[in-house]
Amino acid sequence: DLQPFGRLERMADGVWAMISTPLSGAPTARMTLSNGGIVAGTSGVAIIEGFASIDGATWMASQARQLTGRAASHVVLTHFHADHAAGLLGYRDGTSGPLYVTTAETRGRLKPEMAEALSGAQLVGAAAATIDLGGRKLLITPRSGHTTSDLSVLVDDPAVMFGGDLLWNRFFPNYVDAIPSVLSRSVRALNGERAVVRVPGHGPVFEPNDLTHYIGVLDIMEEAARKARAAGTPAAEAAKTVVLPPSLGEWAMFNPNYFEVALKAWEREAVR
Repeated sequence: DLQPFGRLERMADGVWAMISTPLSGAPTARMTLSNGGIVAGTSGVAIIEGFASIDGATWMASQARQLTGRAASHVVLTHFHADHAAGLLGYRDGTSGPLYVTTAETRGRLKPEMAEALSGAQLVGAAAATIDLGGRKLLITPRSGHTTSDLSVLVDDPAVMFGGDLLWNRFFPNYVDAIPSVLSRSVRALNGERAVVRVPGHGPVFEPNDLTHYIGVLDIMEEAARKARAAGTPAAEAAKTVVLPPSLGEWAMFNPNYFEVALKAWEREAVR
């Protein structure tokens, strides 16, 4: 279902990925902004992410109902950034709505009216949680790196992973709240299952070499940060010299200062 702001891609029976296209130039291009998805079992339907606007979440809710014949029973928020969570009130109908699944930190970092909507949420702590949708389960795993409170979502059959913003593809990642060394380790941990179809937080669904390219981008930023620190070069200056080689493909930038944001994140970690 192609829209000015993105498209739903069928991954398998009962599993769809929402791939947003925020740089399309359309007036509604940033309605969803992030990626997410819909997963249906025999007794429940889960939507992954709250998206960037109430209109975006409302559209996803309507698509879930249209595709499955049922309203969403669960909504999983992978982290607290607005492009993934700002629309979560769009899933509510008056005082009723789906069961939200997230972390205590994500709930605490949202605006009061959103946090209130999550008052009855299922909170994922230090251990992974499982949601049984009826003949299909979701493994919700707590992680860290993009923020200190990330979640990944793994569909058991077929094996489809929604990585939130731990995973980016052809969009350079936002390090604004990142712990870069932890991000690198977390991404490599997500590389363990080769047969998994990976849906990133931004960009197209991963093809076979895309995760290797993404890890290459992270490694280049680490190398640039270490060189800048050794030379005493400020992040703003060092960012001007960063070049991503063509072998890693083309990487769009949500903001032209994202190299600097990444190097500043490495600076923050160095002084902890």
